[in-house]
Amino acid sequence: MTPIEYLKLQAKNLHKDFKTQTSSFDPKLGRKVYNYEPKYFWFDMLVDDFKIDEEHFKLGNAQHIISKLCGFTKWIELLKASPARTELAILLFDNMDRVEVRDWEGYIFGVENENKVTIDDDFRLQIFKEVFLEREQEVYYDDYRISPEERFVADEDEQQARPVISSTGPKISSLPLEKEDREEFIKAANWSFERIFNRIEPDHPKETRKLWDAERYIDEELLKPEMLPIDRDYALSLVDAFLVGYVIQLAAQADDEAKNTD
Repeated sequence: MTPIEYLKLQAKNLHKDFKTQTSSFDPKLGRKVYNYEPKYFWFDMLVDDFKIDEEHFKLGNAQHIISKLCGFTKWIELLKASPARTELAILLFDNMDRVEVRDWEGYIFGVENENKVTIDDDFRLQIFKEVFLEREQEVYYDDYRISPEERFVADEDEQQARPVISSTGPKISSLPLEKEDREEFIKAANWSFERIFNRIEPDHPKETRKLWDAERYIDEELLKPEMLPIDRDYALSLVDAFLVGYVIQLAAQADDEAKNTD
């Protein structure tokens, strides 16, 4: 899965959340009110912050919202962006709870204005990784994404956790994954690993990379029988969501092994 494919998936997920819409007439307000049962994004928050037209919201509108969350003004700008700018877009999206796009853009504007320079995409990416993300966290922003943990709801009858799944689209109903699905999930895992690996910059990169096994991650770590049945696209989105902590654990394991051999 390429970065653009990853963001396209986020837009599709956002549009799926919109399709859960139900409406009723509120006599006090004198107008329709809309409710959602989202699975991927807190849609009500996005409605307020991005002034979404709840009667006319298409996939193109969802793509526009995702592009804004990545620091672009339009989806077409994201599609034409340089590799460095696209990587920065992913980092902005993945860290929306720690970094607000407006603050990041204000920071870059201040640096350029103060030094009378224009910062290119590669240097912006470097600044974001090495300076902006590493600064002490003082404020946490609204995260429009529904975390994997929040996607599980209590089943009143069975008294156990189960994932919220949509009633449309292909499902995964049994494990192990079918060959075609498994290959796509492994491909997505390898892409996510490289992105996260480059982001966290392990102290022992060679050792960390040796510990990485995409097949094992997909076959043993990602999906559990109690999570089934599960929407296939949703499960695919979990590959990246769960992998950050997993890669950090691999890096820590590599550190421990390196210490034991010293």
